[in-house]
Amino acid sequence: MTVTFIGAGPGAADLITVRGQRVLTRAQVCLYAGSLVPAELLDSCPPGAELVDTADLTLDEIVARMVEADRAGLDVARLCSGDPSIYSAVAEQMRRLDEAGVAYDVVPGVPAFAAAAATLRRELTVPTVGQTVVLTRAQSRSTAMPAGEDLAVLGATRATLVLHLAVGRTRALAERLVPHYGADCPVAVVARASRPDELVLRGTLADIADQVEQAGVRRTAVIIVGEVLAAEGFPDSYLYSAGRDRSAKRPVG
Repeated sequence: MTVTFIGAGPGAADLITVRGQRVLTRAQVCLYAGSLVPAELLDSCPPGAELVDTADLTLDEIVARMVEADRAGLDVARLCSGDPSIYSAVAEQMRRLDEAGVAYDVVPGVPAFAAAAATLRRELTVPTVGQTVVLTRAQSRSTAMPAGEDLAVLGATRATLVLHLAVGRTRALAERLVPHYGADCPVAVVARASRPDELVLRGTLADIADQVEQAGVRRTAVIIVGEVLAAEGFPDSYLYSAGRDRSAKRPVG
């Protein structure tokens, strides 16, 4: 039997992948974070499936449920919000499953930053404006950031910056980024991206904290900082340029 980590997407139930939904239809046990994963996704599980809300469980308790189900010969779905590749705590779950000798697969999902960009109707990589996107978070009451990954270092790149788990510290973060990006640098905050109660705030490093505080946004939001948010008049991508040589034949197979 197999444990499958599934990216449940940013919030809208129909943003799960086809593969992820197919796995759910045959999962006899489904573990999910009730506060983050849309309840509608659980309707895809087969009748009689055991549904386990992990909101109040510790990491060891979650893994124990997966191992127990696997030992009983049951397929297990572990729904993760967004995409399992970032800020999902999947690494430590995989480590424990490896130690227990339990096989697992991973199905990617739509990450929150991609849903936020879609809401903003913006590409995060714009020709001559920004070609690098830095995904990071802010440290508060959480795991310490590794050396060299603080905002002073990341901000110096002036790359498009996407901050997760950081909206509660928007004012302090904006103040730290102003020396690198300038007070007039465009900023967007997207809370609950893709959900019915989605909220979008647009501003600059100078005023975004006021907007966040006035709106009462405290969690489930991403902050995007960079000139790509207001890019206009940029050249077309070389990919579709009339000057690109298309004479070379593509390899077959």
